[in-house]
Order: sequence, then C-alpha cells, then structure tokens
Amino acid sequence: MTQPAGGRIQNESRTSRPQVVLQVLKREQIAPHLIRLTLGGPGFANFVDKEVTDRYVKFLFAKPELDLPLPYDMDELRTRLAPEDMPVRRTYTVRSSDHEARTIEVDFVVHGDEGLAGKWARDTQIGSSICFAGPAGQFLPREEFDFHFFAGDETAIPAISRAIETMADDMKGVVIIEVADAADELELVHPEGVEVRWVHRNAPFTPSNTVLENAVREYPWPGGRVQVFAHGEREVMKKLRHFFYDEHGVDRRDMSLSAYWAYGREEDAFQAEKRTDVGKIFAD
Repeated sequence: MTQPAGGRIQNESRTSRPQVVLQVLKREQIAPHLIRLTLGGPGFANFVDKEVTDRYVKFLFAKPELDLPLPYDMDELRTRLAPEDMPVRRTYTVRSSDHEARTIEVDFVVHGDEGLAGKWARDTQIGSSICFAGPAGQFLPREEFDFHFFAGDETAIPAISRAIETMADDMKGVVIIEVADAADELELVHPEGVEVRWVHRNAPFTPSNTVLENAVREYPWPGGRVQVFAHGEREVMKKLRHFFYDEHGVDRRDMSLSAYWAYGREEDAFQAEKRTDVGKIFAD
C-alpha cells in the first residue's frame, strides 16, 4: 500500500518478524532525564530496518525472578504463566542505527523510580540482554511541503531529532519541544530554515502545567502546505489535533499526530484505551 505524504497508514500490513535480542553496550546520560543506550551484538542480524524517521520497537520486559529465556515464546508462556507474570511491552523510538557497527541507539526518559523501562535503562548492567519486536513506523519529512511543523514532549525528542537531521538544506519548518527545564535541552542538527524552540514546564509533567499547546498556538501560522509531526501525551495531542486539523485544515494524510503516552496510565492500559473513545485522537 502506498503511504500518503507524511501520514500514518492505519492498515499497514504486518509481517511476522523474529524478536531481536541485543546486549547493552554503552549507557550515556545525555540530559538530566534522558539516558541513551547503545544496543548491539549477534542478534543485530534479525534487525530489519526501515527507511523512516519514527522507527519504533516494542521492548519486552519479564520479571527477573522468573528467569525466562530470550527470546520469549509468548504463545508458550501464555499456556503456563498467569497474565500478571507475562512479559510486558514498552514502546520506544530508535534514535539511530549503524549497520556497519551493527548497533542501535535508544533514548529513555527517566524520572526517578517511575515507570518500568526508564528504571531498567538507568540500572541495567553493560552486557545485559533485552529483546524487542520491530521496528515499525511510517513518517518521513517530504520535500513537496512548504513547511514542516514538529511538536512534542520529551518522548518525541528521538523521532523529531532524527527527522530534522535528515531534511534537505532548503526545507523550512519549526520544532517546538516541551521539557522540564533548560537542562533537558539538547543540541539538534537541523537545516538553517528550521527553527528549534524549547519550552519549559519547570516541573514534572501534569495536565495543569504543560505548556506545549500554548507554545504551538503562539507560533505564527506559516500558510502553504504544512506537514505535521506531533507526538506526546494523549490529551495534549487531542488539543493539537483541534489546532492543526479543525482550526487550520491540515489534511489528515499530511499529519503524523498521535499519542506516545497518557498521563496516569501504564502502557498496557494506555494501549488498550486506544480502541476506545477516550484513547482516540481522531473521532473516526
């Protein structure tokens, strides 16, 4: 199926791929709340890359005390494990891949002991193994657009970073990223015609202190044909859908706009809610 310009294919065909098992080769604290892991090893042979800038993988985390062998035979495990003991999935963007070095880099948002994957990234030992399914993804910044509008919170930094560093020198756009404070800002590679704006909550995220929507609204609307990439917390994305789609008439095929997470929800509940009205960014 042909991908619409800049959009997400809702019925993208899914081919069965083996789980990829890699080892932690390096850990970097790239910002106060961001850890970058370099993963590699023999299992890289099973990594089927995609020529998109929003590549994401689904890591599988099992309870350490169960000592389950990798990769996980999920069908077999369902026959003998209680649901609460099954490996759980967490979705993360591949920041970069290096086929010569046979490695990938993945950035993890870490807020103390909150969450599962962030704590794992902070505490895991060099040489430890992790497995995942994927990658998937569909977005590329395309030259036929007059302007490229990127918006997101910390969770969108890897995908946005990858997208803007692949853009042609003459492409124009803006990047608006919400982070806790100035210490979480990163140096991003981007064309001269792409402006990067960091906005600060000055606190951990809550629905009352997020500033992303206001920052997006304050930016002068560029006109012309606009390609949108906006990802982050679900309720914020709903508000940005209203801004881009309802107010400015951006074609849905010209947008990659969806939620990476939802405030107060573990990923399992968040993923399940995607099939309900509360979890949908668009009504249909």
